[in-house]
Amino acid sequence: MGMKKNRHTRRAAIGLLFLCGMLGPTRAQTTTPSPMPAPLKAARVSRQKRVPSKADDFAGLNLTDDQKAKIDQVHQSMNTRRDVVVKDEKLSAEQRDAMLEGYERMERGQIFNLLTTEQRKEVREKIRARHAAEQVEQKKQSPPK
Repeated sequence: MGMKKNRHTRRAAIGLLFLCGMLGPTRAQTTTPSPMPAPLKAARVSRQKRVPSKADDFAGLNLTDDQKAKIDQVHQSMNTRRDVVVKDEKLSAEQRDAMLEGYERMERGQIFNLLTTEQRKEVREKIRARHAAEQVEQKKQSPPK
């Protein structure tokens, strides 16, 4: 009888410790936050203009329904290829990144080939503007000599 009592006491103690351990995190989650102090007036920070990205190069083009359908096919094809590369465990990180970058370039090239002459000119202008903005941003970030 003494062994059973010892075993039950032990189980009860373990259960109690478990419950106490579980109450700590929940208690921390349910406490009410202390009131926020009044915000200090800080100097006004001017927001930097967003530097255009590669995704913006094709934005705003007046695409025909046929162009949209073909671009969707290109996206689907490239997404399938990307998924295969991402899931391939045999590739090193460098190989995977290089292949994904190559697929991105290939996709952009295929989409560019679907555009009309006027649309291509517009995309080229956007790319030039993006490159100029990137160069300005790099000059701002580089330390003066």
